[in-house]
Amino acid sequence: MTTRTATISSGNGRERHVGKLVTLMTATAWVLLGIGLLLSLFNIQEFNDRNTSLMVGVGFMVGSVHIYVIRTAIHLVHSRAQSEDDKQ
Repeated sequence: MTTRTATISSGNGRERHVGKLVTLMTATAWVLLGIGLLLSLFNIQEFNDRNTSLMVGVGFMVGSVHIYVIRTAIHLVHSRAQSEDDKQ
């Protein structure tokens, strides 16, 4: 019969693991950028503000940039907090 051992991290329990979130947001931003490019390119023949699918495509592209900026901010804050914890 064997016994199982469990290890407990030496941290204070406040660590946040944002790696999966950063990866998910990166993938989401790229997918939305691709959708926006496709919608815009397929509907560029009538280039005006009444072309709904063109405007939705531009919105997808702008939204993807916003998601990527938020992802970068989360990643930078997390890495800075982690480096400060390592110094202590």
